[in-house]
Amino acid sequence: MIRFIEYLQTQRMKTVIMVCYILLVVIAVFAAMVDKSHAHTWAEQHIPFFWSIFGFCAAAAVIGIARWFGKAGIQQPEDYYEHSIWLDDSEE
Repeated sequence: MIRFIEYLQTQRMKTVIMVCYILLVVIAVFAAMVDKSHAHTWAEQHIPFFWSIFGFCAAAAVIGIARWFGKAGIQQPEDYYEHSIWLDDSEE
């Protein structure tokens, strides 16, 4: 799987980008065709692509919060256990 991803990144990046753009257009067309007569809120009924925009903003917020948590101390350096304060010189 790693080789496949590296192959796509190095030799087929333009194809991957084009497929993503096509997928984005298909999703936008589908979102425009959804029946809005049974919308529950004003925003659903009057803002085009409301749920697509809402989903994007929610995903961006989750990613931002996760990065903030990570930098706030959840993530540790790669050599965290190598330089542990619990090890004294006699155990190494």
